[in-house]
Amino acid sequence: MNFKESMEAKIQTIENILNQYLPKEEGFQKIVMEAMNYSVLAGGKRIRPMLMMETYRLFGGKGKVIEPFMAAMEMIHTYSLVHDDLPAMDNDEYRRGRKTTHIVYGHAMGILAGDALLNYAFETALQAFEIENNDGIPKALMILAKKAGIYGMIGGQVVDVCAVGESLDRERLDFIYKLKTGALIEASMMIGAILAGATEEEVAKVEKAAADIGLAFQIQDDILDVTSTTEILGKPVFSDEKNNKTTYVTFEGLETAKTHVAKISKAAIETIKSFQGENEFLIELVKYLIHREK
Repeated sequence: MNFKESMEAKIQTIENILNQYLPKEEGFQKIVMEAMNYSVLAGGKRIRPMLMMETYRLFGGKGKVIEPFMAAMEMIHTYSLVHDDLPAMDNDEYRRGRKTTHIVYGHAMGILAGDALLNYAFETALQAFEIENNDGIPKALMILAKKAGIYGMIGGQVVDVCAVGESLDRERLDFIYKLKTGALIEASMMIGAILAGATEEEVAKVEKAAADIGLAFQIQDDILDVTSTTEILGKPVFSDEKNNKTTYVTFEGLETAKTHVAKISKAAIETIKSFQGENEFLIELVKYLIHREK
């Protein structure tokens, strides 16, 4: 099987896991379950749960304890997208090639669906205790909470929102990217390593590699925003310009941004290769994510 075929098979595996953990659409409140499921099942590359799964395998993990964390991570990522698309934030009408949640279900239900996904993510992750007696579960939960919160993704989003229309320096731009994009990638790979029994030193190295992946991924996103098309990207292009956002492209220019992507991705891959375990797919996945076209 080549990389593309392997990735498609792994995406299907993740889809099956998500379907297992998503809420049933029933009860008086079923509209919010419908909105939650619509949001999560909108497609996508399932990058974060895939990175989690492959890092888990890199360190010898073989059980199912990783699965509720994979589902939880995708729920948290999806909730952030649902809220990002709201009129008060990026005001986008399309995501992954179809109408965004608030366009389909209304603004109020868009907010509630995002809230519900965040809370349900932790309900889901806690189910790991019922699967396996793994000493890493409490630490994995702490990382999931911190990297999704004010010291992680939300913190980066706050600084990003406050910076709209302002001229950013490199320090604040790096801060936004590390937290807003990098935090969940860091959490995904760290949780995979922890649940597989990696040492503290190994987890710290994984965090660094994941931070590099997150930064390169976001810079590539900036590049695609000015070089791709809505049809290929699955969402509006030039949205950063529309929202008066400073990006690596506006800060340093397109060619320098591309140079940064190459340099940072090389560092991440070298770190992954330094571990004793082997996972060639993980290395190819990192290359694909960083140099993707959509």
